[in-house]
Amino acid sequence: MDQNGLQLQRISHYETLFEEIATALATLKRAENALEALRPAVEELTAYYESDAWKQDFSDDEAGLLPRDLKRGVLSEDGVYLLLEELGRT
Repeated sequence: MDQNGLQLQRISHYETLFEEIATALATLKRAENALEALRPAVEELTAYYESDAWKQDFSDDEAGLLPRDLKRGVLSEDGVYLLLEELGRT
């Protein structure tokens, strides 16, 4: 391959890297904005997780008092804790 061909190949390679990085950065910015918009929901979930209501709901779930088909991920001690920890809330 001649010098011109190598140059074009090099520029194309770095153009691909540039586009991949720019796309990833734009995706990250959108995700940051979406997460920021969820701040009130995070605050509300944190308050619930730290409340007596959560403890009662957890206890009732452990006792089998809640419907079996009820989605209950929020009653997973580790699930909520780890989610909030990842957000820097615990």
